[in-house]
Amino acid sequence: MTIKSVIQETPDIKTFHLVFQDEEMRKNFRFETGQFAEYSAFGSGESTFCIASSPTRMDYIECCFRKTGKVTDALFGLSEGDTIGFRGPYGNIFPLDKFEGKNLIFIGGGIALPPLRSVIWNVLDTRDRFGDISIVYGARSVDDLVYKRELKEWHERDDVTLVKTVDPGGETDNWDGHVGFVPTILENEFAPKPDNTIAIVCGPPIMIKYTFEALERLGFTQDQMITTLENRMKCGLGKCGRCNIGSTYVCIDGPVFWAEEIAEMPQEF
Repeated sequence: MTIKSVIQETPDIKTFHLVFQDEEMRKNFRFETGQFAEYSAFGSGESTFCIASSPTRMDYIECCFRKTGKVTDALFGLSEGDTIGFRGPYGNIFPLDKFEGKNLIFIGGGIALPPLRSVIWNVLDTRDRFGDISIVYGARSVDDLVYKRELKEWHERDDVTLVKTVDPGGETDNWDGHVGFVPTILENEFAPKPDNTIAIVCGPPIMIKYTFEALERLGFTQDQMITTLENRMKCGLGKCGRCNIGSTYVCIDGPVFWAEEIAEMPQEF
């Protein structure tokens, strides 16, 4: 694929807007929200992360990644017009058919917003199928927030409630959001009602754990909470054994899991 444009989200996070080089492949390509892919920088290897764009917008693919190692360092160095390797899609999906008619709360932290972004835009592009839409998003600091342009767009929409927060000490003088950790702000400041509502959560494992606990105190049941564990994946093909939780391989069996499925996994998660 060709990198059509590059957005510098933070000092170490970029978004690539990718277009197919083969027209026939572009016409036939399909994916669903929640799935992931393998992205390669030639000569350096492949890296696994989600497709961050919505399947309602099929002319392109977007991905967002942090520079954390050999492959992502090489990807980070690519520019507009460069070619990037792409294999996919892989993995299971967010079951949008089970979300229909329900209120949806998206809860994410830091670089975990890209997997949620695919679902958010999928839902907003088919808005009449769903109830109230809320987004609770936080990061360590204002500088660490990704998709700042889209946070502004969601904030300005009448049919979306956006709650944004940064960790204590991460605010700036003109910060207009909350200050506090995502689970705390969710429970004490936003306090959503569980009636006819699904919570879609993504973040580091410790954030998912505390967010699920906060949601349970608010009255949510495990069949109302769903997440993606994509940040555990390495090879993405079930070969390296680094994403498994007990006998469950995130890349093969997931990456999307309901809270009740995670509750059955070993406590290492």
